[in-house]
Amino acid sequence: MHQQPWRPRGVNQEVKNHGAVGARPKKWRELWAVAGCSGEQEAAGGGERMDEAGAASTPSPSSPPPIVQLGYDQVLSVLRLLPPEAVLSFAATCRAFRAWASSDALWEALCRRDWGARAAAALAERRRERGGGLLPWRRVYAEVARLGALSARRVPVKGVSPQPRASHSLNLVTGWLVLFGGGCEGGRHLDDTWVAYAGNGAGNRSPTVLNWQQLASGTPSGRFSHSCTLVGDVLVLFGGITDHGQRLNDTWIGQIICEEPCKMRISWRLLEVGPLAPPPRGAHAACCVDDKFIVIHAGIGLYGSRLGDTWLLDLSNGLRSGSWHQIGSTWPLPPPRSGHSLTWIGGTRMVLFGGRGSELEVLNDVWLFDISDHYPKWKELKYDLSSALGEMPFPRVGHSAVLVLGAKVLVYGGEDSQRRRKDDFWILDIPALLQHESGSKKMTKNMWKKLRIDGQCPNYRSFHGACVDTSGCCVYILGGMVDGLVHAAEALGLRFDGQLYQVELALHL
Repeated sequence: MHQQPWRPRGVNQEVKNHGAVGARPKKWRELWAVAGCSGEQEAAGGGERMDEAGAASTPSPSSPPPIVQLGYDQVLSVLRLLPPEAVLSFAATCRAFRAWASSDALWEALCRRDWGARAAAALAERRRERGGGLLPWRRVYAEVARLGALSARRVPVKGVSPQPRASHSLNLVTGWLVLFGGGCEGGRHLDDTWVAYAGNGAGNRSPTVLNWQQLASGTPSGRFSHSCTLVGDVLVLFGGITDHGQRLNDTWIGQIICEEPCKMRISWRLLEVGPLAPPPRGAHAACCVDDKFIVIHAGIGLYGSRLGDTWLLDLSNGLRSGSWHQIGSTWPLPPPRSGHSLTWIGGTRMVLFGGRGSELEVLNDVWLFDISDHYPKWKELKYDLSSALGEMPFPRVGHSAVLVLGAKVLVYGGEDSQRRRKDDFWILDIPALLQHESGSKKMTKNMWKKLRIDGQCPNYRSFHGACVDTSGCCVYILGGMVDGLVHAAEALGLRFDGQLYQVELALHL
């Protein structure tokens, strides 16, 4: 039966999180036209005006340019709509404009617009909590834009710790790290849930030592290679694989209940989704869109086949129930795959990266997915390998990809087709990606950037868990599969890891 294309309703196009990129701002030359002159005209101190009849008239030499006739608040309202490079161009025009374009209120507004109000507020609290003089917001914006390094530490744990594992889920919700399931030694799945308070990134320092607490086990049932996505302050878990190879397609809601300052529990319930659901799978990719929808893509289905379908879970009914819809997309489509990442970047768009294909090949392609149109569409972001050599990550599967402060997707780890694990960190710059997507080729080399890592690096691993705090500045990485032998020349060994690492953006704020 032919399925009618489905279109999501009520997706907020505005920016809501620490790196999301929503609707593109109008081009700055168009906004200059709204103000009454072009950049060239303003630089020359003149320009044409329109008289009451609509005819062009040339102002007298003593007449001020139209932009000067605008009030300060009117100019700021225009500048808030411009991309940062256009604001800097405006500032370079003359001394008066430089003063306007250096306003701390303006750059704070740009930070909130481009990073989201929640992340900007968390960052402001973080800066105040660390004390000292506060940098102007313009300097803060520049620091984030020039990000080139990370700092990492292994987080010590007091008391019992979760068993080493891989292909589990790790989320940070209301300041609590939540670890569920995964696979362990002997090919067994786990059904345990562990929590530890780590702070929410909004002015609260992360504890020097973590205390893990084990919650009641058995619900949901044990599994690995599932997805667990954060929708507001609620967990939504889907699918996975059992140690008998059974693929699952159940959907669970996990409500966080904080009973005391240092104690919490999770109330799990099976979500009522009606008669339609995605085919059972594991090792799929998932992300949340605007706290209303969850999108899942591909994975490993029955008999080990790689899937290439896309499904959307509509949660606009307030999480009381949900409904699954298969998204009918037009060609081209990403090849079937598993172990890849799908990351929401704001509005109705997501970025897919990497994974393992149907022929067991490992990939490093990048796809942009937009569900705003009547027919949702995929677009592969192809780049000239000769010009991008050394400026993009090698193919990988089992990596992590999280959206961090400054509209950047942070990619870490994974393994190649020979199961050689990786320890590198890369950022995919979303504004550069969108410029490339719109047809600009000069931004290709700016899309990817490899970061330096200082401190205690998490080292080589794949199929680990990763999550980011509210500010977008701090990423937690736990577990995964790591190399079991010391010498690289020997055959690769395999062991499961249980260490927790904290990785922070190296920002001098």
